[in-house]
Amino acid sequence: MAFGRRFRPTFWPTLFTVPALVVLIGLGVWQVERLNWKNSLVETFDARIAMEPEDPPAAIRNMDEWRYRRVKLVGVFQHDKEILMTGRPFEGSAGFHVLTPFLLRDDRIIIVNRGWVPEKLRAREKRPETLVEGLVTILGIVREDRRRGAFVPDNEPQNEVWLYVDTNQMASHRGIVPVAPYYVDAIRDPGPYSIPIGASTEIAVRNEHLQYAVTWFLLAATLLVIYVIYHFRRPEDEAGGETGAP
Repeated sequence: MAFGRRFRPTFWPTLFTVPALVVLIGLGVWQVERLNWKNSLVETFDARIAMEPEDPPAAIRNMDEWRYRRVKLVGVFQHDKEILMTGRPFEGSAGFHVLTPFLLRDDRIIIVNRGWVPEKLRAREKRPETLVEGLVTILGIVREDRRRGAFVPDNEPQNEVWLYVDTNQMASHRGIVPVAPYYVDAIRDPGPYSIPIGASTEIAVRNEHLQYAVTWFLLAATLLVIYVIYHFRRPEDEAGGETGAP
């Protein structure tokens, strides 16, 4: 009868199950932490984008206070010193981000990520309409440089291969030292896209960490249920196992 069963763990299933449970639960907790981090990131971005634009700071001691803040730049583009950084595909098309030094009226230089251009417009002479001359005003978002993914290789300035923004490295390569220790993503104007396609004021990030966390916790619970059911034995099963009876 069911009430005659007893829970008697065995060695090998326990040796497998305990570490597996630790890993599965750990993965679930990690996804919850990622969920909280991403929610906080979105909230910070939305709050700072809503603030009035400020003058660009000469230096930033605490990037956490300035990240995603809007700034207003007035100056001149140095198109002859632009850098093309490999960018993510836009609507399925490969392309680059155009990073151009921007000379402010007080002679400071800030690298501006003007936005995305398709592969076919990589060369400046193929997009003369993007080479704006004279004094211009830009609204942009403060971004931290030298941030890259764990598996992103180093930039190769000698080959003009740029995979992430490193303002010091770019400035040195183009001979525009000194430069601000951050860069600015230019915000695109509302309406139809125009090249280069600048940054949006709406953050678009994948946030599937809740689903991932639920999946890991459900796997852990399933494994635990199977383990418990397997080890509830009837007395006659134990006796048979101990005597070696078939």
